[in-house]
Amino acid sequence: MNTKLKSSLLAASLVISTSVSAGMTAADEDLSVTHIETKEEVRAKVLLATAVDYIKENGSEAASDFNQKPEFFDGNLYVFALNIDGEFLASGGSSSVLVGDTVLDTFDMYGKYFFREMIQKAIKDGNGAVEYHWKNPTDRSASPKRTLFQRVGNTIVAVGYYPVRATAFQAKELLGLATVEIHKNVKAALHKFNNLDGEYIKGDLYIFVIDIKTKLFLAHGVSRSLINQSIDTSLDDVGKAATNKMLEMAKQKDSGEISYVWTNPITNEKEVKRTLFRLIDRYLLCVGYYTPN
Repeated sequence: MNTKLKSSLLAASLVISTSVSAGMTAADEDLSVTHIETKEEVRAKVLLATAVDYIKENGSEAASDFNQKPEFFDGNLYVFALNIDGEFLASGGSSSVLVGDTVLDTFDMYGKYFFREMIQKAIKDGNGAVEYHWKNPTDRSASPKRTLFQRVGNTIVAVGYYPVRATAFQAKELLGLATVEIHKNVKAALHKFNNLDGEYIKGDLYIFVIDIKTKLFLAHGVSRSLINQSIDTSLDDVGKAATNKMLEMAKQKDSGEISYVWTNPITNEKEVKRTLFRLIDRYLLCVGYYTPN
């Protein structure tokens, strides 16, 4: 691995601190989480398709054109390529320092060998996505990056983007709007919270509502299979522990925060989620934001 790159990534290590955490593992796999396709992802897919078609037409030796030809750039997005043996072939971005290197032993700031994962998936499935932490040129920090890729012969063509994550401020703002909404009309509010195309699903932010008397999910912006299901029957043991902890906290104080692991609808990865909640009569309104783990 390039020494300068390795040092840069390791130096940017982040420490996540959470007050309460619980894992939702088996249950997550059983839940149908609606994937939300962002503008960044759409742009990445379009650029990847352009690059894949180019390699199909011109052969793997044309990968070097990804280094500088303008059609392989879209704002901060660029194309890179490697072969299935791990040789890094081309890049229009900061990873150009790796061109000519074997990247099988390259890892991100958390020690993840993401190129190995990419190659394994490309060999098995022909295409896919990987997540890792990479230096974001916008703020020079190591940020979660999601890379889409497709195999063409022995060449893997890829485009990565930085998923947009909502902030704590945005989560609080959405919770405030939801509070006003449910005060006006509970039935209408729940309908709005469950509307995939509505104003209460913004990127990876969404509202979910639990009836504290029945313990039923009355609304869930992305896991629709949870609606009208009890937290005791729809979640596994650790999932129930986290949700019941939130219900217990709400009995003591009508607002608060809790952290646990949940699937991010933008990245489709399990991430640490910090959920803010507020009790309105019997309705526990919740909205959470994700932090890179």
